Formats: sequence, C-alpha cells, structure tokens
Amino acid sequence: MYWTAKAQLGRKILTQANQDFTARLSHVAAEMESVLGAHLPAPKGHQSVIMDAMRYAALGGGKRLRPFLMIETARMLGYTDKGVYIAAAALECLHVYSLVHDDLPCMDDDDLRRGKPTVHKAYDEAIAVLAGDGLLTYAFELLAHKAVHPDPALRLGLVTDLAKAGGAHGMIGGQVIDITVSEIDRDEALITQLQDLKTGALIEYGVLAGAALAGASAEQTEALRGYARDIGLAFQIKDDILDVEGDANLVGKAVGKDENLGKATFVSILGLEVAREKAKDLGIRAKSHLETFGKDAETLCDTVDFVLERSH
Repeated sequence: MYWTAKAQLGRKILTQANQDFTARLSHVAAEMESVLGAHLPAPKGHQSVIMDAMRYAALGGGKRLRPFLMIETARMLGYTDKGVYIAAAALECLHVYSLVHDDLPCMDDDDLRRGKPTVHKAYDEAIAVLAGDGLLTYAFELLAHKAVHPDPALRLGLVTDLAKAGGAHGMIGGQVIDITVSEIDRDEALITQLQDLKTGALIEYGVLAGAALAGASAEQTEALRGYARDIGLAFQIKDDILDVEGDANLVGKAVGKDENLGKATFVSILGLEVAREKAKDLGIRAKSHLETFGKDAETLCDTVDFVLERSH
C-alpha cells in the first residue's frame, strides 16, 4: 500500500511538472505571437503583399522553441527585461525565413508548414523567396534596436553571432551539405555535422544569446553551450524519428518524405531503436551540463524531455 501510494504521488508530481512546463511554453509562445504581431511591418503601399506574406509565414503557429530557449536561459540567470523578447523575435524571424525557403520547390518542395499551406502555395514562388528575404533582413533590424539592450556593443555581438549561426558556417552551410552531398557518401559523422549546422546552430544561438543578455560568466556560457549542442542534436534525431512514425496531422507537414526520397538520416543509418537510444543519451548529457545551475535549470531540463517526447 505504501509503495502504491508513493508511486501515485510520484505520477501526480510528474503530471503537475508536465502541466507547468506546457503552460510556460504556451505562455512564451503567446507572448512571441504578440511581439511578432506588433513588430512585423504592417501591410501598406504597393508592396503590401510582401508584408502580408511575411506575417503569414511568421504568425499563427509553431512551438517557438528557439525563442523559448533564449527567454528561459536569460530568466534562469535572473534576466527578465522585455528586450529579450525582441531579440527572441529576431531569432524567430530568421528561423521562419529558413522554413519559407526550405519549403520551396527547388529545396524540399513542401505543401504544408505548421498545418497550413506553405508560403509559395498561399502566394507564389517569387513572393515566397522575397518574403524569406524580408524576414531575414528584418531579423537584424530588430536585433540592432536599442530596446533589445542598452549596450550597443552587446547588441553588435548578438547581430554578429546570429549572422554566423545563420550563414555559411551555420544553418546555410548545413543546408548546402544536405542538398549537395550524395546519399551514399553520408555516414553518422557526416549527418551529425550536417545537423549541427542546419538545426543545431540556431538552437545554440538561442541559448547563448539568452546567456549573453543576462551577463553569464565564461563558465556558465560553456556549460550552456554543451547543453545547447546536445539538445540540438537530440531535436533533429527526434525529427527524423517523427518523419518515420509521426502523424502528419500532428506534425503539421508531410511525413515519410526522407524515406521516399531515399535520404540518409539518423534513423536510416542507425535504425529506429538505436536512433531513439542516441537521442535519449543526448538528453541525459544535455541535462548533465545544467547541474551547475541547480534547481534554477528546471525549465531547461524539462525542455529536454519535451524535445524527446513531442509528437510534432
């Protein structure tokens, strides 16, 4: 009876923790929707269609995980200034630009994103290209704004680091590897490098930008860098798993595409169960980097569980 009661209490505490995390994630997502809605250019003039397409792409969906990681990292370190939300909105603009371009016929050729028609389907290919360009450039306009942080040197650092994370040695570099390297030449090491750049770079930026805004020490920054890299890779492995066994209605985009195209992924190289174990091990390692922060890191630890357990 004692052990039954103890198990029930444990499940109750776990359920409450999950509910608390979900509520926090939803709250930040709602805040981000509000900040993006307020800051993205309103449609006007002869070029209004491009503002409309930018807003279509950026508003109305998404987990907002990268902004969440920035905001929660800063909050863990005691920084809650509203400027972090503008910096997070800049990161989300750059991320959304990458999705708009990734969905184009010349790239992944997807019809759905976040449960609605992709930008080139809702508008056309030319507008989709320009909407992505608009979001990319607007990300830096937002990040340079003095409302982000009063120190211009810190803002310049954030701008520089985002350019690197999104550039040839970051997200774009990973995308290039993905579309140019033959599938038969891909092994686990190559796939890991690809995803560290294509997916991991922006996740790492989100965590480290939050740390920079909060004035983190060098030791704290290195611990958070390790956390970001491990959760970033775990996120991509989970994406590969969802492409195999996910529900398109929940994922919000087509599934099974990698297998249909014969693409080498963590799942195709390692097998489903080994890939699942690798993601789990990365999650354990990600949490270990947070031990130095104690209970203050609870939300970032819960984010690891969310990444590994998500259905979309």
